Amino acid sequence: MSALKLVIGREYLTRVRKKSFIIMTFLMPFLMVGILVVPIWLASIRDGNVRNIAVIDQTGIYAQLLESSDSYRFKVKNEVPRLGEDFFAVLEITENLKDNPQAVSLTSERQTSQDLQSMIRRTLNEKVTQQRLDAIVYYEDVSEEAITQVRSILDNRSNVTLRTFRQGGDGDVREASTEVAMGIGMLFTILIFMFVMMYGAMVMQAVLEEKKTRIVEVMVSSVKPVKLLIGKIIGIGLVGMTQLLMWGVLIGVLMTGLLFFIEMPTPEMAATPAEMGNVDIEGILGAVMAVNWLQVIVFFVLFFIGGYILYASILAMLASAVDSDEDASQFMMPVMMILAFAFYAGIYSANNPDGPLAFWTSLIPFTSPVVMMIRIPFGIPMWEKLLSVALLYGTFLLISLVAAKIYRVGILMYGKKPTIKEMVKWLRYR
Repeated sequence: MSALKLVIGREYLTRVRKKSFIIMTFLMPFLMVGILVVPIWLASIRDGNVRNIAVIDQTGIYAQLLESSDSYRFKVKNEVPRLGEDFFAVLEITENLKDNPQAVSLTSERQTSQDLQSMIRRTLNEKVTQQRLDAIVYYEDVSEEAITQVRSILDNRSNVTLRTFRQGGDGDVREASTEVAMGIGMLFTILIFMFVMMYGAMVMQAVLEEKKTRIVEVMVSSVKPVKLLIGKIIGIGLVGMTQLLMWGVLIGVLMTGLLFFIEMPTPEMAATPAEMGNVDIEGILGAVMAVNWLQVIVFFVLFFIGGYILYASILAMLASAVDSDEDASQFMMPVMMILAFAFYAGIYSANNPDGPLAFWTSLIPFTSPVVMMIRIPFGIPMWEKLLSVALLYGTFLLISLVAAKIYRVGILMYGKKPTIKEMVKWLRYR
């Protein structure tokens, strides 16, 4: 056991002390938060310049309705001015928009912003609606009181918000959100996929490097090959868990701190509620809080460990049977294709977490670590989760035994590419 501890400590400390590990561990959270927050923050910053918009209204109906703001000033003109320093854009209305809604154009030297287009579109649409209501009064002899009521309804209209709930097996009803469950599932799915692929490849590279440099010949003289393999897998796995934990803490700290310094844009800054959709903040927070986070995190750790050991054992076994990077790449390709299939199966399963694709791929051990994390936030039955874990751990124990037998022979084989038949013989060696 002391030899195993030494191998685990060596694999762990060698990697966490590397500058690349330290830099990426502390730099990656800043990159992740920056990719998420900086575009939103930049979009909320105003440059302080007031842009003049020339309005050419040949109908004389709409120009006076356009109200200037802190960013844009509308000026009525009789002829089209030259774009440049004086005018940023020209809004031209050639016909009555009630009869021809396309008789309006906005011309500028540079692409106009979405908030300017939304402001103009909203103002003109409101006026056209009013014109059509007035036409009904004139032609259909509808009372002014009825039209007033219709206008009041239109001015105060709101989109219907559908709240969804999920009833558990114990009868407890909790608020749920498909979007929130999908987002949480995708986050943990991407994390498992990324770390299993990255650290599984790291195990393969470590085995291949030790074999090529013949360091492994010295190591097996004092440590049994099986313990060497187990220690390598556990040590590198602990490196992944350390990095994942530090990323989670740093991202949480950064996001919390940014909330106090960055004013996120409200929907009114960019578009109307009708254009952006109603954002039910309270509903989203309720759905997030309704997620069983303890269960999600526990199963994430279980599937991460199971998936990592499964693929790390396979890759270590393959690396021990070859002695060149080219051969290792050929063996690694099918394994990466299985992982890629699991990732895409997870993405498509998000739309139907109870469908046959989601169900079966979440039980198959080679795809379950990735796919099951998509389904767990949706509240699937506990027996499916436990069965998936049992199948995964049973499979990785079997694969680990096979990998250990091939590893102990393969790491000392040089200059010969073993066939499948020969590798099967290695399993019978004692």
